[in-house]
Amino acid sequence: MFEYGILPPAMFLGMIIFMLYGFPVAFSLASVGLLFGVIGIFTEHFSPAFMQALPLRIFGIISNDLLLAIPFFTFMGAILERCGLAEDLLEGTGKLFGAIPGGLAYAVILVGAILGAITGTVAASVITMGVISLPIMLKYGYNPRVATGVIAASGTITQVIPPSLVLIVLADQLGRSVGDMYLGAIGPSFLQVAIFMLFILFLSVFRPKDVPALPPEARGELNRALVLKVLGGMIPSIVLIFLVLGTIFLGLATPTEAGALGVVGAMALAAAHRRLTWDLVKQGMHSTMHITSMVVFILVGATCFSLVFQGMDGSLWIEHMLSGIPGGPIGFLIFVNIFIFFLAFFLDFFEIAFIVVPMLAPIAQSLGIDLIWFGVLLCINMQTSFMHPPFGFALFYLRSIAPRTVKTSDIYMGAIPWLGMQLILVAIVIFWPESVTYWLDKTPEVDLNTIKIEVPAFGNQGGNTMPNFGLPPMDGAPGQGGGNGLPGMPNLNEPPKINP
Repeated sequence: MFEYGILPPAMFLGMIIFMLYGFPVAFSLASVGLLFGVIGIFTEHFSPAFMQALPLRIFGIISNDLLLAIPFFTFMGAILERCGLAEDLLEGTGKLFGAIPGGLAYAVILVGAILGAITGTVAASVITMGVISLPIMLKYGYNPRVATGVIAASGTITQVIPPSLVLIVLADQLGRSVGDMYLGAIGPSFLQVAIFMLFILFLSVFRPKDVPALPPEARGELNRALVLKVLGGMIPSIVLIFLVLGTIFLGLATPTEAGALGVVGAMALAAAHRRLTWDLVKQGMHSTMHITSMVVFILVGATCFSLVFQGMDGSLWIEHMLSGIPGGPIGFLIFVNIFIFFLAFFLDFFEIAFIVVPMLAPIAQSLGIDLIWFGVLLCINMQTSFMHPPFGFALFYLRSIAPRTVKTSDIYMGAIPWLGMQLILVAIVIFWPESVTYWLDKTPEVDLNTIKIEVPAFGNQGGNTMPNFGLPPMDGAPGQGGGNGLPGMPNLNEPPKINP
């Protein structure tokens, strides 16, 4: 525990004390970092010149082009959140699936996945779908626990489905391509949706009273007009998804450029819904500024903390503790995910990504763990932070818009099965890494034992002659030194002449 001194664990303890005292996380990290930086100088862990790297690191954060994708995707989500897209999708999809038991729950899951792919905002998804679908579910006999659980869980899908802000941040912290991180998240995203829908299918078979079908007067007739309405809401969304993600996957645009393209597409969709107003743009800009400022300040604070932590051999302390975990890479992944699961009770996913991930990544790489697999796995785990009773933000959002007839205990108890399904996905990805790596480009494996490096010899089969490098021949013999082929050239075969 204290092989590398008491200061590294003391830094963690100090950070916890600052946050428990009520300080914002960003300022807690910066304060602890600067405080222990002074202590480290006096204890001679490092010289004062070591802290000169801090301004350079902060400048590197500000000038990081990849982080520009965050405000673009945030603004895109804020515009789409307010343009009426979710309402149209939920209304049409709910009527389309309403004739079957659990149909409205299926609609919420599918629309949650689509909204996750185009907005990436948990709060927007949960609140929007809660306002629209929760009253209908309760009106037609859905169990309040099932109704609140499926709404909260479908909103958290946004953390895994590209283009997720979490995946962008993890790609930056792990030093990997955002496109590869998005490709790696495709498999778990489909698995997550499939697990959720299988659970609804299970309920519709064994507990049909909890998920009844909608009556005919609520869903209307299944005709061509309804199908066209649903397609009219889905097709523009799908086109926007492929426009944003496709350009990244094909290498036609960087994530930042794709985010800017997504903003243009979102404003076009808002204009198509006749809701593109100056007030809408202003609200989107305000939300974007708030989130981007929070991310940058947390990142600056985390940089200050991590610099001092490394100077005190904190990374070696972490590596020493975690590298000895039994079970090899699988044991390490299980321990890390349990640690992240409980840490998510208290910290936001941005804070976990900036504080914990840079410390764990070198250990994972030393154990031969693919960092794309590692990053997607942590992203799946961190989405559970929104579903933790009683700390999950998705539950808070749902509580704020749920009617008073819905008890808080119903919201918390309804979240537990869906939290368990998210943890099932974590286990699947741990023991089946191909669910992430299957979509990635496979690099050919190289056997280092078969590599031969042959260096051609100069001159005649390794003799002592030098190449002429394209010079004219000396004494008529190419590659032979010692002639006077060029005027003014000394004869190197003769001893030097010294003039008296």
